[in-house]
Amino acid sequence: MLPFLAHGHLIPFLALARQIHQATGFKISIASTPLNIQYLSSTFNSSSDEPENDHIHLLELPFCSTDNDLPPNTENSENLSLDSIGKLLSASLSLRKPFHSLVSDIAAKQGHPPLCIISDVFLGWATEVASSGAYGTLASSSLWLNLPHRGRSDSDEFHLPGFPDSCRFHINQLHHFLRNADGTDSWSKFFQSQFSLSMQSFGWLCNTAEEFEPGGLEWLRNFVKLPVWAIGPLLPPIVLKNDYSSLSVAASGISTRRAGKKLEISIEKCMEWLESHSPASVLYISFGSQNRTSPSQMMEPPVGFEPKSEFRAEYLPEGFEERMEKRKQGLLVRNWAPQLEILSHKSTGAFLSHCGWNSVLESLSQAVPIIGWPLAAEQAYNSKMLVEEMGVSVELTRGVQGSIDSKEVKRVIGLVMAKKGKGGDLRSKAMVIKEQLRASVRDEGEDKGSSVKALNDLIKTLQSKGQTINSIS
Repeated sequence: MLPFLAHGHLIPFLALARQIHQATGFKISIASTPLNIQYLSSTFNSSSDEPENDHIHLLELPFCSTDNDLPPNTENSENLSLDSIGKLLSASLSLRKPFHSLVSDIAAKQGHPPLCIISDVFLGWATEVASSGAYGTLASSSLWLNLPHRGRSDSDEFHLPGFPDSCRFHINQLHHFLRNADGTDSWSKFFQSQFSLSMQSFGWLCNTAEEFEPGGLEWLRNFVKLPVWAIGPLLPPIVLKNDYSSLSVAASGISTRRAGKKLEISIEKCMEWLESHSPASVLYISFGSQNRTSPSQMMEPPVGFEPKSEFRAEYLPEGFEERMEKRKQGLLVRNWAPQLEILSHKSTGAFLSHCGWNSVLESLSQAVPIIGWPLAAEQAYNSKMLVEEMGVSVELTRGVQGSIDSKEVKRVIGLVMAKKGKGGDLRSKAMVIKEQLRASVRDEGEDKGSSVKALNDLIKTLQSKGQTINSIS
């Protein structure tokens, strides 16, 4: 396995490795740079993971960030500026030779090549696996390969190849580097080459479920003309098989180990605070680990900070935290929070989110509707799907430059948090999706969900093809 150099990609790969091993007993190697391997290895701290270490191996690929015009010890996208992320994408190409050497070494030691290679969408040279949903993967691929918005002056809306004619995208759903891409810029050259290479793979995996994204999966299959296995959601099994809200103590290590991060607040404190509030009365706000809002936006909803900077009082309206604590109206968590536990608690009524795919799955797996504020990557396409195709979200604004004011923030929050009307409708549809996601991973005797069947079919395909499979996307 070869994940991209970002936490939001590393964790789904590890979850997939665990699923494949549990289903087959296969030995699996995950290759990445030294600091990312250190990050993944931190998830194997508990004694319950010891047997797993014998079958899931973490292998280092040599990488020097300073050789690629990046700051020292920079090996993933967390806290990087947009310019530095571009440099990281280019630097990832330097992993090609050490990765191929690693595969050759594995083949020499065991007497045959690996059964398959599962690599990331942004590492098409390996050829790839998509760790996002089908809709967002299709939108990203088609946008970069076709640049359909270029040269249009008559309308800000456009049709995207691969989607139905009735589906229209808007220019402001594109990040500015994609909006300005012309096919000759560095962003275009990287993404077009990687997506083109990924089209040469044996097939694609998607972190989604057939019931959850039937349209997106159908359109993606028609577009890539390759097998696409929907094997998600790649979440801790306890999240999808139990009443997670009643397991906060037993599961208190999940978020910490899953993310490989030390939490800045105890799970118990979060649970205690949530327990003091009535059901579906709390709005959870988080924009992921590498997003930020503009200074003017910060003063409307109290969120946002610069990457790699300490949280400062001026990031919030004057006296905000003190008033919030005094009235017991809110809890401010700096840095990493136990997101799964928060979303699973009965008091959490909605999630103001950047619509990153992992956050989308975590929220909907707990039937929590979303207030969308997409900021980068494929997040605007995810938000579009959540609003237009699924009816489980209301979009507040888009991007760092999106206009926003406190009155609109209040209106949208009130709309989504309401128990009747629009809020009730959002919650009902989110509950349906929660059941779909749980059904997709059901594995009880002959009663197997669609994602379990897809993983089994993938494994049978690999076994029948044997050594002739070089890679899976």
